[in-house]
Amino acid sequence: MTKETNSSKAPKTGMDLTTMPPRSPHTKIGGFMIIARTIDKCRASLWGKLGEYHFDCPLDNQLFSFMDIKGDDFKAFVEKGHTDDEIAAWVKSEGIERSDDEIKDWNDTVSSNNYSAMPDKKPWLEGENVKLGLDKDATLFDMLDADDKASFKK
Repeated sequence: MTKETNSSKAPKTGMDLTTMPPRSPHTKIGGFMIIARTIDKCRASLWGKLGEYHFDCPLDNQLFSFMDIKGDDFKAFVEKGHTDDEIAAWVKSEGIERSDDEIKDWNDTVSSNNYSAMPDKKPWLEGENVKLGLDKDATLFDMLDADDKASFKK
């Protein structure tokens, strides 16, 4: 379940994350998973519409760490009103040089993470998954998607 987006308009305001969720962590921009959700949360943070979401959180920091960029630098670039594609290009140019294969491998790793290698976090994710009606071993991405859906039922 991967979507690639291509935005040509530079938002000068953020999504209102008190009324709708950010994009799925599965959504790719510029080849990166997580980035679309990070952009949405960053924009919402900049324009006071973040709700209960958090920008520069552990999920966002997976991308920032992989590319060796700082959340504050990312936020400063987003604040200028750049498009999604411009933001992804900036991440590639400002961060560590990564091959397409390295990005693909990273995407595969983060999208399949169910905290099985993190005994301190695994019980929390299992509990959240069960509460949301998912298999207890579902991934973090699946849990986030289900939680967003449950939080914004129409």
